[in-house]
Amino acid sequence: MIKTPLTRWFDLDTPVFGAPMAGVAGGELARAVSLGGGLGMIGVGAATPPEWITEQARLSTEADVSFGVGLMAWVLADRPELLAATVAAEPALVSVSFGDPAPFVGPLHDAGIAVATAVNSRADLDRAHAAGADVIVAQGTEAGGHTGHRSTLPLLQEVLAATDRPVLAAGGVATGAGLAAVLVAGAAGAWIGTPFLACTEATTSPAARERVRAASGDDTVLTSAFDIAQGLAWPDRWPGRALVNDFTETWHGREAELRGDTRAVEWVRRARADGDLAAAPVYAGESVGLVTAEESATDVVRRLTTDARTALERAPRLLGRANTIP
Repeated sequence: MIKTPLTRWFDLDTPVFGAPMAGVAGGELARAVSLGGGLGMIGVGAATPPEWITEQARLSTEADVSFGVGLMAWVLADRPELLAATVAAEPALVSVSFGDPAPFVGPLHDAGIAVATAVNSRADLDRAHAAGADVIVAQGTEAGGHTGHRSTLPLLQEVLAATDRPVLAAGGVATGAGLAAVLVAGAAGAWIGTPFLACTEATTSPAARERVRAASGDDTVLTSAFDIAQGLAWPDRWPGRALVNDFTETWHGREAELRGDTRAVEWVRRARADGDLAAAPVYAGESVGLVTAEESATDVVRRLTTDARTALERAPRLLGRANTIP
């Protein structure tokens, strides 16, 4: 076990929190992460039916493990039924990110549910404080999916210096050594997504899992092209980090032209329907080059924990001491 304020709060064996990746992290993945000793999160997208939340949450409930749910603030204003279904599912933690979490913190607290929110800037942190968020997720631009423009380590240090609330580091953490590094920096855990993309419990297609395993860390791009082509109302400040493909090679950097190109829109629509990864998005972070095997998320969490403990036991040697962590 590795103990931090958040492992004690949520009764976990390890400070590994599965990022709530919409379209990837369903109930099976959340359950597998929790069975490994962390806290698995279910990712809710803009078009997710509320009934789906209920169905996916049941998988963790029946396995008698805790879970969380990730919601997007910019979606909830028009879809309050997603919040209602989430509250009814009784998760241990709900993240409300990508927008102001303030309108949703009160109802979640009233239901006895802890609230996390991702921050990508100091202004985001101030907003999270004002909203009363319990857990801060410092999300750097290395992260897969929608994210900001600040790098993880500088942002994490700034957030840690400015808050008294437990902080999770997100973006680029994919090994036990990486987990140990953010813990030594002062984080209470890591918010991890990319290492789970190729897991057997992920809802990604076999072709997407293979594409992830074959990719290197140089093969990602931070782009709004996919959102524009699909007509998604993502706020401009949060582009998505995805694997480079033919579509991004053609349209990234030409977003103004893309908005009026019906052929490009049809290209992505058809690619998503057909599973054609030449144009369909595969969101992944810069740590994707470290994902080389298809395995259970439970095994991934356990390996991260074992390797992190090994790294932490070695850390005192840097100060010339032979003692290990308790």
